[in-house]
Amino acid sequence: MKTIPLTPPHLEEAPARGTGGTEGARRATEAPPGGAPARQGPGASAPDPEVTEKKPRRKFTAKYKLQILQQADACTEPGQLGALLRREGLYSSNLTLWREQRDQGLLKAMEPKKRGRKPKERNHLSKRIAQLEKEIRRLQDKLRKAETIIDVQKKISEILGISQDPNDNEGSN
Repeated sequence: MKTIPLTPPHLEEAPARGTGGTEGARRATEAPPGGAPARQGPGASAPDPEVTEKKPRRKFTAKYKLQILQQADACTEPGQLGALLRREGLYSSNLTLWREQRDQGLLKAMEPKKRGRKPKERNHLSKRIAQLEKEIRRLQDKLRKAETIIDVQKKISEILGISQDPNDNEGSN
């Protein structure tokens, strides 16, 4: 079994070129295995496609939370709780929050919450409001047309010299 030295890359001596292979940890600028030429300059090493950029957010079920709380409550010796948290990859704040949720008796609160925007509650009157606003626009348009017709009638009567006074009874004699 080979041991790999744990010295930082900038302190590590580069192996002699032309030996065809490398020992221990390889630096990004050294020759890759298989005899392919090494790329030089910035961005010399290609990213590994197998590595995800960001870990997915962990979601804890209510069953898991209760199980961890039971194990945490069973810890009596110094260091046991810390070992439990390290083993599970948790923080003490997780336990605090979960204990509060358990004490409140909110089983629903123990389930992971959906992230993001909350759905907007629809107003049951919004449909009726939209209908009334449409009716108002229709009536305003109808009124505008009627006023235009009345204005035209007034102008025509002025041109023809016809009186518009309803109390004037010239033609009724």
